[in-house]
Amino acid sequence: MKKLTLCILAILITSSVLGQDITGQWNGLLNVQGMKLRLVFHITKTDQGYSSTMDSPDQGAAGIPMSSTVFENPKLILKLDAAGIEYTGELKEEMVIGTFKQSGMSFPMDLKRESIEKPVVNRPQEPKKPYPYVLEEVTFENKEAGVKLAGTLTLPAKEGKYPAVVLITGSGPQNRDEELFGHKPFLVLADHLTRNGIAVLRYDDRGTAQSTGDFSQATSVDLATDVEAAIAYLKGRKDINKKHIGLIGHSEGGIIAPMVAGKTKSVSFIVLLAGTGIPGDQLLLLQQELIGRASGMSESDLLKNKEINKKCFEIIVKSSDQDQLKADLTGYLKQMINEFPADQKPAGMSDDDLIKMLLNQTTSPWMQYFLKYDPAPALQKVKCPVLALNGEKDLQVPPKENLEAIEKALEKGRNKKGTIQEMPGLNHLFQECTIGSPDEYALIEQTISPAALDMVAKWILKIVD
Repeated sequence: MKKLTLCILAILITSSVLGQDITGQWNGLLNVQGMKLRLVFHITKTDQGYSSTMDSPDQGAAGIPMSSTVFENPKLILKLDAAGIEYTGELKEEMVIGTFKQSGMSFPMDLKRESIEKPVVNRPQEPKKPYPYVLEEVTFENKEAGVKLAGTLTLPAKEGKYPAVVLITGSGPQNRDEELFGHKPFLVLADHLTRNGIAVLRYDDRGTAQSTGDFSQATSVDLATDVEAAIAYLKGRKDINKKHIGLIGHSEGGIIAPMVAGKTKSVSFIVLLAGTGIPGDQLLLLQQELIGRASGMSESDLLKNKEINKKCFEIIVKSSDQDQLKADLTGYLKQMINEFPADQKPAGMSDDDLIKMLLNQTTSPWMQYFLKYDPAPALQKVKCPVLALNGEKDLQVPPKENLEAIEKALEKGRNKKGTIQEMPGLNHLFQECTIGSPDEYALIEQTISPAALDMVAKWILKIVD
């Protein structure tokens, strides 16, 4: 009798597992750099197997067809090849426990049947409607690149002729608000400047949000041509003072602004917010060391990481052939990975997958250009007024090395209209912070220090007066 009971239980358990249904709506919440992003998958059964679509409600996207949908109970695999997205999970009762992957990065994300409300974070500086100024949704075109850029232009009032600035985002695909870590720095900056009488144009990076194009193949030089298109658009408007059009670049935007300003007289001033002054390979080595130390890495591990990254960067900087570069890097990375203990490698990732991820990150057009680029020559060509600000606790673009290099380059170019300042207590996003680590960004309610906002606004008004 006992044996029969066990057999019945086994049959019931097996039937329960086999009967799990994957079809229907599944809701997940992706946490990327402190920003919460809801994703919704709709899975249906077909004669050929399964198909699915994806919604991203917080990005205004719906019904995106997935390239493939595989469900082999209890394992689920969803892929969107065009965006490099793969979701893998395991169905357990009414929940899928899994991982979301994109561009070599992995994030835990579980799926549930119940809809998910986006968590509300407190960002007291974000402006609330109605605004005391004019807001206009605009589009303009970079004809040479075949890219249409969508953005927002804010004007102090309907009537008038205003000085204007173009905002240039930092590295990575950013929307017009430079939204990252749950903050919208460019929304806050644009609001402050417009309230002070300055028109502001901010736009989605190419291939991001409502702008067209392929961001993955763009370098800083390509993105500079988008800025030039933005300037041309402003010059064509009757409500903009063509003699007073400036650029404000944050982080990588602080590299791009001098590129553009050194080529044209249409730029009357530039503001570099955490802009770089030293070559890209030197910057990344310094950045990795400072962030690693702030994260609690031992000095021996910091030294080992620095040696590995320095060698990788040297291979990239010296390369001129893409196939040879990948071969050289693959050989070096295999050697390094073999030397690492198993417990120091990413969990659940094979050595081949780890090498593939590292290759994708280090051999992209953007990364190769950035590592080889020295900002000094472009800064030397800038003849208009320059305001360069860095936070004292910036671990991504350390102030001492970069501000000194920017000042030196301006002096070499005989530009005596530079204002260089390190701002006490501020991090890479110009937030008042404790240690400056990126881990703090999302936890800080403040988006931009009022002192930084005021300094930028007052300096611009003085220039255009």
